[in-house]
This record gives sequence, C-alpha cells and structure tokens, in this order.
Amino acid sequence: MSATSRWFAAAALALAPGLQAQIAETQRRSDFEFMGADVQAMQRDDSRNPAMLWVQQGTQLWQQRAGAGGQSCVGCHGDVASLRGVATRYPAFDAQTAGAINLAQRINRCRQQQQGVVPWPLESDELLALESLVALQSRGLPIQASKDARLAAALERGRQRFAQRLGQLDLSCAQCHDQRWGQRLGGTVIPQGHPNSYPQYRLEWQGLGSLQRRLRNCLTGVRAQPWPAGSQELVELELFLTNRAANLLSESPGVRP
Repeated sequence: MSATSRWFAAAALALAPGLQAQIAETQRRSDFEFMGADVQAMQRDDSRNPAMLWVQQGTQLWQQRAGAGGQSCVGCHGDVASLRGVATRYPAFDAQTAGAINLAQRINRCRQQQQGVVPWPLESDELLALESLVALQSRGLPIQASKDARLAAALERGRQRFAQRLGQLDLSCAQCHDQRWGQRLGGTVIPQGHPNSYPQYRLEWQGLGSLQRRLRNCLTGVRAQPWPAGSQELVELELFLTNRAANLLSESPGVRP
C-alpha cells in the first residue's frame, strides 16, 4: 500500500460520519498557514518561487501572435495588468454553455475563437503558464463569491459534491477539510483546502499544476474514479470551493509541499 493510500485509510478510520460543518468566515485560513517555514519562504520570494518560471513563459505567450490573423493576447487586452481582479472571479458564468467556466477554459476559448488556433491541452505548460500570468495580476486581492443567480444550480451541485462520500474509503472532502482541519493524519496537518493559490507549484509534483489536478489526486486517494479533466463536475466543485474561500487573499501562483 502506498503512503497516500495509508494516509487515506487512516482518515477513513479516524473520521466518524457526521453532518458537514461549514467553516465560519472568521475562521477561514489559507493553506499557506499550515505549511513549514521553508515552503512559506519559497512562496514569499519570487526569486525562489519555482512557479515564476511558468509566469515568465506566460509573459512571452501574452505577446505571441497566433493564427491566420496574427492575433495576440496583448492585441485585445493590452498590458496584462489590465486583468487585475479577473482571476478572483472564476469560475464564472459562460453564456455559450449556460454553465460555469474556469479561467483555463476561458483562456482556451479565447485561443480558439479569437486567434483561430487549437486550444492547448489541459495541464500543458503553455496553458498553465498563461493562467499563472493572469492569476498573478490578482495576487493580494480577495477571492470573490459568485453573486450570479445563473450559477445557483451549479454552485449547489458543487456543494453537494464537496459533501458526497466517494470511493472505496467512503470519504468526502468535507470530512477532512471542514470537520478535521488543523488535526493530523499520518503526520500531515489537514488544511482547510482552499483554492486561492492555484495554479500551484507542488514539491511532490516537481512542477506546476491546476486545482483540477489536485482534486483528481484526492479522488484517486480515496480510491474513487476521478472525473475527467475539464468536466462539469470538477468545474462546479471549483465554483463551490471558490465561494467557500470568499475574502481570502489570492496567492497565485503558490507553492505547496
């Protein structure tokens, strides 16, 4: 049994069934606060934060022309600093699908419709780089809860998935991150599980990854079949997590163990 499987098996034994316990806004804490001093220092210092390598690539892609029309991001949006605050409002409502869309999907939509080129694969360096560049512009701003009534149903489905027990270990997100945050399982402190630092460089990955990558890892950890990357299920769970983290400050791109 892998270390991850042992950790989740211990969780299954330690966590008694119970109702979802919402975290009061006054008690919300970024996962940054649960990290060791070395990792915190790495995130604080842009010269040591490995995610900044992707931000540099994103800066180049922002200027890069693509497609038959030679269109670039800067050609439509101007300086990327003009997007300050945008990342704090995603996932957002998408009129084309009448559902929720996350920031990576929006970037790919622009790439396809405005530049006329093939979207980047999810989790590709290019997509993560441009998403990190855009997210960086909102660093230090509070995460915004969705007030769009058109997303009410999607938000509720995301909430239900957060509370749903899944996999062979029969665990939910809420059991760990709402009910047992701050406690230890297998020597690891359980954080509250907020999404305010994605895209995120994780030392265990030795690379940058999206929130969806982390969610899919968790599903695998409880021995559940992960939802496909980019699926409605994952985007709606992202939407709920963003609302759950309302008013925490954005740290993107973050660093975690």
